[in-house]
Amino acid sequence: MKNNLHVLLGATVADAAARPLHWVYDQKKLLTYIKGKKDFTFLKKNKSPFYHIKTGKVSGYNDVGQVMFRTLVEGHENIEERFKINVIKNFGSGSAYWKNFKLRAKYRKVKDWRGIIKGPWIHQNIVETIQNIKTKRKLTGGKKVNESDGYCAALPYFLYGYNFNSLKKIISIVTVSKISLKYALAKFHLIDLALKGAKDPINEFIKKFKKNTYFKNIVEDINKVKKLKNNPHSQTVKKLGMACSYPGTFNSSIHSIINSTSYSDAILRTIKAGGCNCSRVNFVGAYFSALKGFSSIPKSWIKKTDQARKILDQK
Repeated sequence: MKNNLHVLLGATVADAAARPLHWVYDQKKLLTYIKGKKDFTFLKKNKSPFYHIKTGKVSGYNDVGQVMFRTLVEGHENIEERFKINVIKNFGSGSAYWKNFKLRAKYRKVKDWRGIIKGPWIHQNIVETIQNIKTKRKLTGGKKVNESDGYCAALPYFLYGYNFNSLKKIISIVTVSKISLKYALAKFHLIDLALKGAKDPINEFIKKFKKNTYFKNIVEDINKVKKLKNNPHSQTVKKLGMACSYPGTFNSSIHSIINSTSYSDAILRTIKAGGCNCSRVNFVGAYFSALKGFSSIPKSWIKKTDQARKILDQK
């Protein structure tokens, strides 16, 4: 596909596949949801305890990437400013995301509320980004959390061939967290190695950056995860981090990657571990589609993904 967009497709399909089981942190309960199923992607019944959207749609993580993708399809002039405008349109006032954000604030006042929001769930980074754009702050990205929104937003931009220095600006539109920036760049380097034909991008990354001070802790993280390779994935994810934040979401993704041989194997493994599996599959799916190519993504999964056609149309 043009501009390596099969990698975006791989991330998008993986996100939609995992979405009905997003944020299920009780691993035992998750196993009851998928009991007897070899393929537990695209569950017809939502099992997320936080929000409910139609099966086939993507989470807020991937959706910010779709906003960047649409921005790039529109053209390549003034990308940063047009992306900010499109973020407001997609997530801001009047959108289902923003309406549900206001509803969540109302529900928080209700003691012991445990209901499920009907519709999409906006992430903290995006809330801050919208507020900062509206108040015309120079730095618009969120700073309260260390999560994957910056990586997801920048993935299409990276695939269109923009360099690593300009990537930093795009990531910073939605997060100014130094931790998030570092782990996002590490993900892009791994995907880049896969696209360039490295047989083992993980080890190539270690070799390339073992003396690099910026990525020192990430190289150390990967080496620690490699020592846990033979441990059961779900148990390891529980230890490394099931939630959305770095470094847990990155390290848990690496554990899935080093224990998987194919795109579908990796996505199923990642979903089954629960927690914020959507943040993890956005990286794992991109990585394996970069490594194994377009044909590695199951056609039946592509057909079930609402956003897939728009990406395929850019061939």
